[in-house]
Amino acid sequence: MAAAVQTDTVNITINDVEIAVPKGELIVESVKRLGLEIPIFCYHPRMKPVGMCRMCLVEVGFKQPDGTVRKMPKPQAACTLPASEGMAVFTDSEMVHRDRKGVLEFLLVNHPLDCPICDRGGECPLQNNTLFYGPSTTRFLEMKRHALKAFPLSQFITLDLERCIQCGRCVRFTEEISGDAQLAFRFRGANMQPSTFELRDFDSKFSGNVIEICPVGALTSTTYRFRARPWDLETKPAICTLCSNGCNVWFDYRVGKMVRINGRTNEAVNEEWTCDKGKFGHDFYNDSNRLTVPMTRQDDQLVACDWAKAYSEVIKNFANGGDAVAMIGGAENANEDLFMAKKLMVDVFGSKNVDHRFERHLLSQADSLESVLGQKSVQSTIAQLEDAPSILVFGTALADELPIVFLRVRKAWFNNAAKIVVAHHAETDVDSFAHLVLRYKEGTGEAVANCLLNFLAQAGKASVSAAKLEAIKAFTPEHAEAISGVPADRLREAAEVIVGATVVTSRALYNAADGQSVAETLAGMATATGGAFNNYGLKANDFGATVLNKTGGKNTQQILEAAADGSIRSLWLLNVDPFAEHHDRALVKKALENVSFLVIQGCTETEAFHYASVVLPQTAPAEQDGTYTNCEGRVQRLRPVLPPKGEAKAGWKLFSEIMVRLKPATPMFNAGEVMAEIAKVHPEFAVANYASLPDEGALI
Repeated sequence: MAAAVQTDTVNITINDVEIAVPKGELIVESVKRLGLEIPIFCYHPRMKPVGMCRMCLVEVGFKQPDGTVRKMPKPQAACTLPASEGMAVFTDSEMVHRDRKGVLEFLLVNHPLDCPICDRGGECPLQNNTLFYGPSTTRFLEMKRHALKAFPLSQFITLDLERCIQCGRCVRFTEEISGDAQLAFRFRGANMQPSTFELRDFDSKFSGNVIEICPVGALTSTTYRFRARPWDLETKPAICTLCSNGCNVWFDYRVGKMVRINGRTNEAVNEEWTCDKGKFGHDFYNDSNRLTVPMTRQDDQLVACDWAKAYSEVIKNFANGGDAVAMIGGAENANEDLFMAKKLMVDVFGSKNVDHRFERHLLSQADSLESVLGQKSVQSTIAQLEDAPSILVFGTALADELPIVFLRVRKAWFNNAAKIVVAHHAETDVDSFAHLVLRYKEGTGEAVANCLLNFLAQAGKASVSAAKLEAIKAFTPEHAEAISGVPADRLREAAEVIVGATVVTSRALYNAADGQSVAETLAGMATATGGAFNNYGLKANDFGATVLNKTGGKNTQQILEAAADGSIRSLWLLNVDPFAEHHDRALVKKALENVSFLVIQGCTETEAFHYASVVLPQTAPAEQDGTYTNCEGRVQRLRPVLPPKGEAKAGWKLFSEIMVRLKPATPMFNAGEVMAEIAKVHPEFAVANYASLPDEGALI
């Protein structure tokens, strides 16, 4: 059992209440321990304190030997004041009330009183603090300052400069959290304003977060602007399904339509941040091309039909199909959908041809890391990354593929001085703070990985088998330089840094011909040096699909080839468009043209839709109950937010209804029953029982 972490504490009093708090904790955080609150504008708990707005002023003194309190002559900013022994803090004194009124009075001198049309109205910290702590009337009759209105910083962010109170949150976010430093303050005094360099586009991959942390309506969402008022909206917790990170979000909707996405706090996953893809990429819920009714092909046209007709066509062409039928897709579907899809294909239709992967090189089950090395392909949680002393990021553009993992890796460097080594054939966002960058020629990652492991083995810092050592002994730094173009001295320095490092890569590694070898070498190196290896998936449920879709049948490439040559006569595309996902469009086109019967199941029209024999409308993620397993193996539940569109059904329900027609039995009545069935077959999912699954999810 791990020893408890010892934290030095100090004794302070807050409003005459004695309390012990961690030494050095900011007073603005200490008061929360008593259920109190100090109003703030510039302070944010995930960024360094700057004390710019002075809204958090409190009276502070120190206890004297005789028991009296000697107060400081001036109020202090609680957001920059660390707790120390004997400190006495007063948050509710006459001086504090007077100072708060003064701060707010000055902030409102030039702030426009346009709350009725401001997007922030109704959920605005300035509005709330003014009502609670501000003056009842104003003494200023002069003309207010006027500045640019609705200035577009980017396609997503609109700036109303008149509302800015110069708190600096947006600027500090880009410097400390996202790291792109695209915003800075221009000019000085009353003219100071956040701006991009040379007024370029604010194209940060995390720009949407500044909307949420802005304490006024200065930075607003271009897509949400004037669409609704906060009291018009209904809000429910949800999970973003646009990548494998599984970010927790608030889903705001109105009259059955998605209106906006905001970050929701989950310390284990995204803290409270979102990427722009997740914040602005959910418009498919309102897409005019949503699939709402089942369709069958008649006279070369897709026409609407009832579910009974659609099911009968599917059964006619898939029942007893064996190796002549197949299913592709699933990585963006819930665990419950995946389990029932595989059950239908394997147990009812008699086919093992089920796959969800679209990398160029698809491993068989026997070639997986679990089989070859006997170790997991994901060994670190997202939260654990920020505590790693050194990290090797290999073959992945983190900010694009795994944005929240990118933020954690950057946090490890920014907060804990972790040394980051990047190995990739192209520039990445991690390069900006990396200790070393190993820029290798495309397709030569294997030489770099072998060189690093060989160098460590020769130096006695990694223990590898004799067979492995013999296989890599030729990869000296000089030999690797000749192949990859990475300087030998840089390879030597990198090897010294990554002893015991956490290795971070992604399934995109398998798009390279040497991907499997690179992954095995990196995994072995991490194990040999006491580090951890992580090969994260890229789709919303890659992890779950990998666990639930193990059948031993044909992979995606083999299925498409078999469909193209006619040996697979019936193909089922489960919520996927192979034209968008597969690298060989010509093969996809030939496969879809030659297959005798094609089922398209999904929530929106795709390019593959036009080849369909039968169309089965499926609910979108936030329209059904289900769970998703993110890249670290965390199972999280996504409850229904919106009603289904038209006659669309949840995937698991659709598969269950087909199975009942072929094998009469008691059908599944809800997603919770499906999860209970999953746990029987895959015991690791027992932690995902709906009755006990924590709000923050559970690791399998």
